[in-house]
Amino acid sequence: MKNSLILLRGLPGSGKSAIANLLSENGKYPIFSVDDYFTNKITGDYIFDFKLNHLAYKQCEENTRISMKDNIEKIFVHNTFTIEWELEIYFKLAKMYDYNIYVVTVENYHDNKNIHDVSEEQLNKMAEKYKIKLL
Repeated sequence: MKNSLILLRGLPGSGKSAIANLLSENGKYPIFSVDDYFTNKITGDYIFDFKLNHLAYKQCEENTRISMKDNIEKIFVHNTFTIEWELEIYFKLAKMYDYNIYVVTVENYHDNKNIHDVSEEQLNKMAEKYKIKLL
């Protein structure tokens, strides 16, 4: 059976992190996110800087690539992935390392609020760009 790359996508506050933790069997499998770059590993504080966002994306991609190279059975990546091009590098990595890829959309039916103080206006802008490929 092939290894699996599971991409969890959804708006901030939808529960991507919670589902990633649940599905990874409490850390048995690696979980990566752009947010990791902005989270202090000691204090847990999250300090977002848009000017560094490209570095956060690169770090997430590189961590995924290293795990694939190490032949990890399951890898989880949870990002908003609101724009299709954000998914493309992971499709390429999956093909390169012969991984099955699954894209899971997480919806906010529980009325959760995002923990990163993303404004309602910004959430609406993200939602407008969000496309789902059903076929």
